[in-house]
Amino acid sequence: MANAPTTNTATTAPKPKRHKMIAIASGKGGVGKTWFAITLSHALANDGRKTLLFDGDIGLANVDIQLGLMPKHDLGAVVSGKLPLNQATLNFEDGGFDIIAGRSGSGNLANTSPNRLSALGEDLLLLSQAYDNVVLDLGAGVERTVRNLANSVNTVLVVTTDEPTALTDAYAFIKITHMERPNLDIRVVINMANSTHEGERTYKTILKACEGFLKFSPPLAGVIRRDPKVRETIKNQTSILTRYPNTEAANDVGTIVSKLFK
Repeated sequence: MANAPTTNTATTAPKPKRHKMIAIASGKGGVGKTWFAITLSHALANDGRKTLLFDGDIGLANVDIQLGLMPKHDLGAVVSGKLPLNQATLNFEDGGFDIIAGRSGSGNLANTSPNRLSALGEDLLLLSQAYDNVVLDLGAGVERTVRNLANSVNTVLVVTTDEPTALTDAYAFIKITHMERPNLDIRVVINMANSTHEGERTYKTILKACEGFLKFSPPLAGVIRRDPKVRETIKNQTSILTRYPNTEAANDVGTIVSKLFK
């Protein structure tokens, strides 16, 4: 009698949720990337999502500085092997989300080996199972140390402004990232725009370059208008959604969240 066909009962790992892990990137500094990462995390938390903000700006971390926090543990202790990643989290009560702080000005972190960064990314992926969303504030630039941390993300939001150098460097980041991961969801955020219309016009500039040279059309995640309240909240080391939740820039970030999960 022939053996009955066997049935494969092995279970496959669940697919990651859409936009579960979001990397915030930029080609250069000074475009408001970290402010956006903080505000996005706060907006996600306000939307009822359990959120972790990971300060992955290796060597130039400043999430804790922008929020006036003094974390007991930071990423330096994790990278050196003194502490597991899940024990380095800090709850930011005002925003309702968790933070893993980086260590600003640490050359040792900036020179972290690719293998260690890869292991850190795997630890972060494991930790992400406890959250609805993880936001990674990546370092500015296109160096491999920056991109290695984003290997497990579902979505990358590239922040830029209308300055020619910011647009050029944002395009460079999109080009390299798209070549390495052609199916990755890459979207563009235009920050500090004088108006929504001008922001959309700036987006069309980078879109034209991507379509012309890469045959790739990254969608517009949203436009954040220039808002004097942003500078004031950074100066006062707080989140704009705590101090001025109904200002233009805050509303624009809320619109980005709505579009991302619609």
